[in-house]
Amino acid sequence: MTERGTNTYLLGEGAVTVIDPGPADPAHLAAIRAALAPGERIETILVSHSHKDHSPAARPLAEATGAPVLAFGDAFAGKSARMAALADAPIGGGEGVDTAFAPDSRLADGDEIEAGGSRLRAVHTPGHLGNHLCFLWGDALFTADHIMGWAPSLVSPPEGDLTDFMASLDRVEALGPLRYYPGHGAPVADGLARTRALRNHRRGREAAIRAAIDQGAATLEAITGAVYTDVAPALLPAAARNVLAHLIDLQARNLVHFDTRPGSGMRVSPP
Repeated sequence: MTERGTNTYLLGEGAVTVIDPGPADPAHLAAIRAALAPGERIETILVSHSHKDHSPAARPLAEATGAPVLAFGDAFAGKSARMAALADAPIGGGEGVDTAFAPDSRLADGDEIEAGGSRLRAVHTPGHLGNHLCFLWGDALFTADHIMGWAPSLVSPPEGDLTDFMASLDRVEALGPLRYYPGHGAPVADGLARTRALRNHRRGREAAIRAAIDQGAATLEAITGAVYTDVAPALLPAAARNVLAHLIDLQARNLVHFDTRPGSGMRVSPP
């Protein structure tokens, strides 16, 4: 509904399914209710993932309409073992997570519900967040923050996992040619092209990070500065989160050594 804000989608006529009711913003909630035609009612509320721009409005909308909230799980569902192992690492994180979120019912990967006269299937796509779902509805895929319409998704450990994110790109690509409806930005007519472009972007960033390490950059800050040479200083902290995600992924693949132990200085070196 907002494109540059959070896109909320309403499926069907009469009994309506809502995808991602959005932030705790009364104006956004009012816009959802105003989009209903006379006599229509909200039957189901789907939440793609528990970030504060997607899930907080679910509970007040459910209380106002009686519709159940369905999602993969709470804010911590689906977290990978890699990320759980970093619980004591000095890596920060936690940005924007709606820790209070809890659905009424859980949707497992492959579960289907009725939405707008057709079957809608939940597709588990962890990476941006462990509990992230996309929703397949005919030839449309509601990609939420896994694939956005105007920028690559932020993957910020320990909630985000780049290894999972890349595997989820492969999974989405395997669904075939679809039109994507993202959580932010305009619809994407050629979903396959967008998926492949995002994969290439990530692999290009990975190559730049490995080159910086080979040239002697040995800390997160040094690598970020070497890779993001044209980024405004105010954006470097977000860039560092992406570099961190890549370093953890590279370590998992035995392509770098990255010491995340408390007190280690988080030094980075070739394998």
